[in-house]
Amino acid sequence: MPKKEGTIRKIVDVLSSDLDESQVSLSELDKLDDLLMRYEAAIREVRTKLEILNDELSLRGYENPIVNIFSRRKKTVNILEKLKRQGDPISLESIQENLNDVAGIRVICSFIDDIYDVANMLVSQDDVTLISVKDYIQNPKPNGYRSYHMIIEVPIFFSNEKRPMRVEVQIRTVAMDFWASLEHRMKYKQDIENADEVIEELRKCADTIAATDKKMMEIRDQITKVNNEGSLAD
Repeated sequence: MPKKEGTIRKIVDVLSSDLDESQVSLSELDKLDDLLMRYEAAIREVRTKLEILNDELSLRGYENPIVNIFSRRKKTVNILEKLKRQGDPISLESIQENLNDVAGIRVICSFIDDIYDVANMLVSQDDVTLISVKDYIQNPKPNGYRSYHMIIEVPIFFSNEKRPMRVEVQIRTVAMDFWASLEHRMKYKQDIENADEVIEELRKCADTIAATDKKMMEIRDQITKVNNEGSLAD
């Protein structure tokens, strides 16, 4: 099956069993491809900004605050499924108006204060617009999830226009990311025994990880202080 026909079939399956393929035109699919390309361009733009910030700090003698950067563009079928689940119209306009997580970047940092430093440096750039913030570090989710979420908007330049595009940026420590990855895998195991107990154990692990993150920051600060005092003595 050609790629376009396969895409039509997936869209038809998501929208409803009543819709026939003739209602999804190839021109609309071309417009969808164009929109998704723009989201991918926004991902590259924000990722480049983060990589440059990390390189700059390294040249200035600072420890690199960013350990790793992951990015993804939500799959077409998942985009349409989410619109349908939310009760939003299925259209290109609806994707841009109702979904902020089509383009996503996950930034992994060593320490908690690195998270806020990276976030502040990113949104302080004059071509980055901060749309919203959800601080799940200061206000963890009931299950223990911790991370710093931002929706930002960046201008993307094309051959005939400049268009602002939104990107979701999640920033967390290595430990937070490990916990989130494990919890994400666990919650999809429907047949797990003693599920409530497992959920509670995961929440306790999240608290332990949070305490460890804070302790590691204290140890780092102690080492930095000793090193600075030694440099002054020299």
